[in-house]
Amino acid sequence: MSDAGAVLDAAVDTSTAVSDSASRARLAYAAGLRGGSRSRVKFVLIVLAVAAFYATSWQLAQVDLARLITGLPKLGHWLAQAWPPKTDELPLFLLRMAETVAMAAIGTTAATLLAIPMAVLASRNITPFPKLYLPARWFLNALRGIDSFVFALLFVAAVGLGPFAGVIGIALHTWGSAAKFFADHIENAQMGPLEAVRTTGAGRYTAILYALLPDVQPVLLSTTLFWWEFNVRASTVLGVVGAGGIGLELKNSMDLLDFSRLFTIIALILVVVTLLDQFSGWLRKRLT
Repeated sequence: MSDAGAVLDAAVDTSTAVSDSASRARLAYAAGLRGGSRSRVKFVLIVLAVAAFYATSWQLAQVDLARLITGLPKLGHWLAQAWPPKTDELPLFLLRMAETVAMAAIGTTAATLLAIPMAVLASRNITPFPKLYLPARWFLNALRGIDSFVFALLFVAAVGLGPFAGVIGIALHTWGSAAKFFADHIENAQMGPLEAVRTTGAGRYTAILYALLPDVQPVLLSTTLFWWEFNVRASTVLGVVGAGGIGLELKNSMDLLDFSRLFTIIALILVVVTLLDQFSGWLRKRLT
């Protein structure tokens, strides 16, 4: 009898275990259905929100493909008028293009020199004044948020027409952008070498100079070259607001509808920018 009872008890336990497993499976399946339903609803809501955003943006941007199709023949007519290009003012264009490159070079160099100490102040892991971390970040965001074109417009009113206003505009905007990039890289850098130098009794600034700076130097140089390239391209339009450079001649050609002169200027800009890009790429490879 005892053997029969043991078998019966085992059968009951097995049946109970099977029943519990089935219950858990049903509960898991029901939870999966509810989770899948919530995921589908969330996905649909996201799709609807994105669609609404782009529909609103389409309306606010006043995108009109019919106007584009209508305007393309005008563009073709202007291109036909642009040939042959005018070369009688080429020396003047070369001078204005040299102004543009010089504006970008001086503005970028000044911005980089200002950005390095500001990046230290705006890096959470090495800042000597932690309470100034957030104000420094806010200051850099303000500089980044105002384009060099707007800065140039403001300083044309302050210091007068000419390339100097463009240099200031480029320097201020690049200062914020470069310092923010430098600070982000410093925050992600390995602190081992810095801490090792600090354990020898070296001060904070000595450790930064001899341990951290060599580690981030290739990135700093590469970023500076990138901003120089970018600022050369950006500087080509600063002349529109009177900040000197080739943009001044570009605006004059547009105002006069002198398309052959405009074509020469655009071709010169493309050649110079391409050469600078090639030179900058070669120099980055040598530095890194």
